[in-house]
Amino acid sequence: MPSSDDDAPAWHQLAEHFAAGARLFDLRAAFRSDAGRFDHFSQAAPHVFADLSKNLLDRTAEELLLRLAEQRGVTRRRDAMFAGESINATEGRAVMHWLLREPAGDTGRLDAQRREVHATLERMLAYAEEVRADEGITDVVNIGIGGSDLGPQMAALALAEHAAPGRRLHFVSNVDGHELAAVLRQVQPRTTLFLIASKTFTTLETMTNAHTARDWFLAQGGQDVARHFAALTTNVEAAAAFGISTTFGFWDWVGGRYSLWSAIGLPVAIAIGADGFRQLLAGAHAMDRHFCEAPPESNLPLRLGLLDVWYRNFHGFTSRSVAPYHSGLRRLPAYLQQLEMESNGKRVDLAGRPLSRGTSPVVWGEPGTNGQHAYFQMLHQGTDVVPLEFIAVRDAAHSLPLHQPRLLANALAQAQALMLGKKDAGGHKDFPGNRPSTFLVLERLGPAELGALIALYEHRVFVSGAVWGINSFDQWGVELGKVLAKDIESRLASGDATGLDASTAGLLQRLRGPALS
Repeated sequence: MPSSDDDAPAWHQLAEHFAAGARLFDLRAAFRSDAGRFDHFSQAAPHVFADLSKNLLDRTAEELLLRLAEQRGVTRRRDAMFAGESINATEGRAVMHWLLREPAGDTGRLDAQRREVHATLERMLAYAEEVRADEGITDVVNIGIGGSDLGPQMAALALAEHAAPGRRLHFVSNVDGHELAAVLRQVQPRTTLFLIASKTFTTLETMTNAHTARDWFLAQGGQDVARHFAALTTNVEAAAAFGISTTFGFWDWVGGRYSLWSAIGLPVAIAIGADGFRQLLAGAHAMDRHFCEAPPESNLPLRLGLLDVWYRNFHGFTSRSVAPYHSGLRRLPAYLQQLEMESNGKRVDLAGRPLSRGTSPVVWGEPGTNGQHAYFQMLHQGTDVVPLEFIAVRDAAHSLPLHQPRLLANALAQAQALMLGKKDAGGHKDFPGNRPSTFLVLERLGPAELGALIALYEHRVFVSGAVWGINSFDQWGVELGKVLAKDIESRLASGDATGLDASTAGLLQRLRGPALS
């Protein structure tokens, strides 16, 4: 992989193309002059259809971006990942979350690890079925944070229509006790199963919540910690010391934000059952095969990742909004924030050298149509151009006749309005238009469709990170604050501000005081 500052020729060609006129690209003119634009810039991938035609991208830029991917070794890095090589160089680890969703029947590569993966999967799914059959368990509380919370919570909400009735899922992540207290008010110890999700069984927020949950369980008359607590961890000894005998592990090549497919997905398996969870894995595996086998010009993760580079580094767009037009996907933007911003929010290349250009955009959003009445004003008439990503699901799981046509009509209309705009001489009602958007379509929101969608985003993030020459699989940026918090916690108790900067010392005293007067 060339260094991030050793520009590939295609990078210079893209810069020249942008300066020569692509920066003034007009979508309306593009559609008028190219009758085949929609067909060329849209495609089907496993379980997902994508329309990229309303993006500020012409065929020349697309060809140069594909050339850039080749020159930056994106496919070589992809193939190294799928071969099990240690592409996470800063931690000396392979990146093999894809192996968690390969079918058991596949043979050839990494057979010993595949057998281990499937043995753990079958044990986890058998336990999920036991919980589903246990009428004495009415509530399942997942205690984790980051990837141990965002992924399973997002998926459980998205697949709620496929969940068995009569059992409630709760997710606790924040160390703020208000969140856990609110859940504990809703459950009873004799009918609740707690899942403690922490690879090391040492994560501060997770273990604080876990100990409080166990203390509550015992104080409320709970008798059997081993029956009512299970752990998703590799630290079996620490779990046993906690009182847990049922544990499901995973491997150091599973990063937190890629761990939904592992034992971290247990709450999802409890919700939708073993067959549903296998469909989730199968959908993701289908997208894996597409990413590995589709030619570059029709490889959807590659096309989306390169579009992100085009927007971030040439147009200078620093954020992207995600608007899922399905309430079940309401936690998807938060999930994607971690996936993309923790993966690609880096300022040095693979060799540790400072980068000279931007990396991850800010990812944010809300479900439609809620977002239309909140921030779409800025998208339509604000001074900044923010690419918007629509996600629509064709078939509703409900039978309410009025709602789905109106929902889909709103999604289509917003994308159209962003592109076309509207002229108004008075100014206040003038919509500039030419605002870019991507439109993703799922036929339905089932396990296979969700699995494919998530894997699409995973590989898309991989592509842009590979072009930038960064390590998308470490997250050192989350560590410094954790270290400092341990010191400050003891100072909150003692009041000792020695050696602190003036601001931190002043705030510490304020927060220790009886009132903020």
